[in-house]
Amino acid sequence: MTEEGPAGLDLRSLSGYLGVPVSATLIPGGRSNLTYHVVAGGEDLVLRRPPLGHVLATAHDMGREFRVLSALAPTPVPVPETIRFCSDDSVIGAPFYLMRRVEGAVMRSTTQTDPLGADRRRSLAFAMMDTLAALHAVKPDDVGLGDFGRPDGFVARQVKRWSGQLDKSRSRPLPDVDALRDRLVATIPSSLGQGAVVHGDYRLDNLIVAPDGSEIRAVLDWEMATLGDPLTDLGLLMTYWDVLGGPAAAGAAGVVADGIGPRAGFPTGAELIDRYVASGGVDVGPLDWHVALGCFKLAVIAEGIYYRYTLGQTVGEGFERFADMAGPLTAHGLAALAPVEG
Repeated sequence: MTEEGPAGLDLRSLSGYLGVPVSATLIPGGRSNLTYHVVAGGEDLVLRRPPLGHVLATAHDMGREFRVLSALAPTPVPVPETIRFCSDDSVIGAPFYLMRRVEGAVMRSTTQTDPLGADRRRSLAFAMMDTLAALHAVKPDDVGLGDFGRPDGFVARQVKRWSGQLDKSRSRPLPDVDALRDRLVATIPSSLGQGAVVHGDYRLDNLIVAPDGSEIRAVLDWEMATLGDPLTDLGLLMTYWDVLGGPAAAGAAGVVADGIGPRAGFPTGAELIDRYVASGGVDVGPLDWHVALGCFKLAVIAEGIYYRYTLGQTVGEGFERFADMAGPLTAHGLAALAPVEG
C-alpha cells in the first residue's frame, strides 16, 4: 500500500476503512466531483468524492448519487454497480462512495470519435438518445425514488438555484449572465406536472461506451440527478450538442470536449430529438427556453469551476480556460429567448 495518494484521497485512512491494501490514481477529465480508479484488495473500483473546496449546497451530495445509481440498477438504464457509501468525513476528509469499475471508453475528443466513422457515430448518438428516453420512462415510485425530488415548480426552482450558485461563484462582473437570468425568470414555462428522473448533466462524455462505439455500458456523473422536467435534460444536451458542439463556439467547445456534436461529424440536434421521441421519450414541444436554461446552467458551472481554480482548489490542468465559456453560452441563451419575448 502506498501511504501518499493523489490529492483529495488519504490512502492510509481509506485502506484502514476498507481493511485491505489500496492504491489509487485520479481519473482525468472530471471538472467537478473528483473520481479515482482504486484497486482495493485486488478489486477494480471507482471512488467518487466532492471537490476539494467551495462546495455548493446539494451540488456534490455523494449520498444522492449513490442512491440513484443503486435504484436504477434493475432498470434498462446502464449504471455501474454500487459497492459502498461512506458519510464519515474523517476517512478521507469528505463523504464518498465506491462502485464497480466499468470497462470502456469515455468519448471526449475527435481523436476518439473520428476513427468511428460516420455510421458508428450516428449509431452511438442514437443509442445515447435511446438511453435518455429509457431513463425518462422510469417510474420513480417503482424504483424507490418517489421522494427524490419535487417536480412541481421544478424549472422555476432551477433558475433560482443556479442564480444562487452564480452569486456564490462570482470572481468578476458578468452582466450578460445576469441578463440571461433575468430573461429566464420573466419567461418561465408551465411545469409538466408529473416528474421524471432527470440526470442533470446528460451528454456523450458522461457515458462509458464500448471502444468501437457499439454500445453504451454505463451512464456516469449523477451528482445533479433529481425528479423534475425531462425537457431540462434535453435542453442541456442540445446546449452541449448544438451550441458547444456547433460551429459558433469552436473555441469554447474544446474546454469541455471537442468530440461531440455536428462539428465532430455526429447527427444534428434535431435528428437526436426525433430519435428520442421515436424511442418513447416525452413530447418535447418548443425547446428554446430549456436550451437557454442549459446555457445559463453551463455558464454558472463554468464560473464555479473557474472560481475554484482562482482559489487554488482544483486538481488537474486546463481550468483557466473556463474563463472563456460564459460569453458564447450566454450569447446563445439570450438569442434563444429573443423570439419568446417578441
